[in-house]
Amino acid sequence: MSAGERGGEAVLAGLDDEQRTAASAVSGPVCILAGAGTGKTRTITHRIAYGVHVGAFAPETVLAVTFTARAAGELRTRLAALGVGGVQARTFHAAAMRQLRYFAPQVLGGPMPPLIENKLRVVGNAAARARLTTDRTSLRDLASEIEWAKTTLATPEDYPARAAAAGREPPFEAAAVAQVYASYEAAKSRDGALDFEDLLLVTAYALEEHQQVSRQIRAQYRHFVVDEYQDVNPLQQRLLDAWLGGRADVCVVGDPNQTIYSFTGADPDYLLGFADRYADAEVVKLERDYRSTPQVVGLANKLIGQATRRKGLPGLRLLGQRAEGPAPRFAEHPDEPAEAKAVAAACRALVDAGTPASEIAILFRINAQSEVYENALTDAGVPYVLKGGERFFERPEVREAVLLLRGAAAGGSEPGALVPTVRDVLASTGWVEHRPPAGGAARDRWQSLSALVDLAVDLVAENPALDLPGFVAHLAQRADAQHAPTVQGVTLASMHAAKGLEWDAVFVVGLVDGVVPISQSLARPDAVEEERRLLYVAVTRAREQLTLSWSLARNPGARRSRPRSRFLDGLAPDAGAALPARKPKKAKVVLDGEAGELFERLRAWRSTAAQAASVPAYVVFPDSTLQAIAETRPATLRELAGLPGIGSRKLELYGEDVLATLGS
Repeated sequence: MSAGERGGEAVLAGLDDEQRTAASAVSGPVCILAGAGTGKTRTITHRIAYGVHVGAFAPETVLAVTFTARAAGELRTRLAALGVGGVQARTFHAAAMRQLRYFAPQVLGGPMPPLIENKLRVVGNAAARARLTTDRTSLRDLASEIEWAKTTLATPEDYPARAAAAGREPPFEAAAVAQVYASYEAAKSRDGALDFEDLLLVTAYALEEHQQVSRQIRAQYRHFVVDEYQDVNPLQQRLLDAWLGGRADVCVVGDPNQTIYSFTGADPDYLLGFADRYADAEVVKLERDYRSTPQVVGLANKLIGQATRRKGLPGLRLLGQRAEGPAPRFAEHPDEPAEAKAVAAACRALVDAGTPASEIAILFRINAQSEVYENALTDAGVPYVLKGGERFFERPEVREAVLLLRGAAAGGSEPGALVPTVRDVLASTGWVEHRPPAGGAARDRWQSLSALVDLAVDLVAENPALDLPGFVAHLAQRADAQHAPTVQGVTLASMHAAKGLEWDAVFVVGLVDGVVPISQSLARPDAVEEERRLLYVAVTRAREQLTLSWSLARNPGARRSRPRSRFLDGLAPDAGAALPARKPKKAKVVLDGEAGELFERLRAWRSTAAQAASVPAYVVFPDSTLQAIAETRPATLRELAGLPGIGSRKLELYGEDVLATLGS
């Protein structure tokens, strides 16, 4: 056996049978169906390392693309640990940026154009030219619509028809959005600028239309790996096809059960139809779940097993590999504050029993649900981190600390003194270890700086010889990869933001119909199924302890009539009056007193609005939304926007009329 073969066997040694099959498939089209917690990153990095060791490809000819800088950084880190350097692991946008910057003189006749990193200003000017009245929320929605159109390769001219076919709910009439889209594109052309979607589009164009460019890029990159392939959109697929140039040396990795980004343009049919597109494709299923206990895995399988059967590649049924754990808990509460208080108390108990706060997460469907949990955790004295906020390395206190550490590193450091030195440097900013402030911004600042100390402690445990210059270099690498250190706090995150993460204990909250599934999805069965997959993603984030909860009313004292999520039918126990079955979809809403009068008044207004718009009444607002409005009686547009079923478009169309009806 040659040295390369021995190295290859060593790479495969720690893999299970299915992972080994996938990792040793190093030629031709390969599709790896990897369920949650089945070790997909381990598998694809070992596949690349195995291919390099056995001579199937040279590392510099491999391009691995994924969706986040952190995931790309993780690929590079793991490959380096396997002794493989030179592989390009990047996001789609980073790979396109690198190639287009090099070939811009040939393709564009000059240097790389400036990049629009935030569309809002340009979109706002385009909306003003279209005489649309906008606020920051509607501008964000307009920008999102333009991004969806560009990722699905829709032009301004065909946007209205494509949006209608996709069931989009744009913030303005589709024709107006198309006008803003066209004006936005014209403004970019006048300014000679590109946006992030243009990076992919122009790079694909360069490969398709410039033979010298395509020959050079295709000679460089001959083997491709695409992570999270279920999330690829038509624009990304076009670029991938351009990179391949008709070749078939591509390995895709994905999970049909975690398709949750269709609203951004992602198209799971590329994954589902891979074996049809490549008749000789090798398809490998990874179903052994090493993340979660059999109890969590069993619940996840039951949840996704209720989904409508989809065409294409076979589904995945997870097989729990860990030791037995506690059964998932189901909890019903009278109202949302009571639910939040109970969850915060449970978090407090877990932390007191020794579970690190960073190993606990509270997951919800929409970001607006976070506030009540922020308040409850603060009252319980439990630190928390809101995922999706400002990036860690862009926080002012972190930037200041890194500058100070860099300055201290310039003077050298003593071996074995990294942690005390980091503590001393941070103390000069006013940080005091073991004395966190009571809350608010000061607490956030303290947690950020404490995370740097904790990172230093962890790194020294792995490498006792690490000095301050090495630590500063490590921080720079993490900043480039957007790989933030662990901050000691319970994670508050939306279900979408939680994808790719995991915790020891997970609380999935707010599980009522109209929220999970979200009310906007109820008119389309495929959208409801995507909501089920979103809940599946949330459930499979838990390693050991899982709690699913809901509340029967939004506010204390309101009628307790909200039905729990339909996805819990057959999962949560139905014994006792405390766990009522979900109401039939057309059940009559019964409200007492003033709330009942308001509900009837709102129904009368809705009937008039529906007749004026020539649409069915439920298109204006379903009864569940009217019920929520009647129960909470919002006094401002902001309060109204916080209710389920009130999107920015509905708010613009009907918000003032609803408030007027409530006040009449």
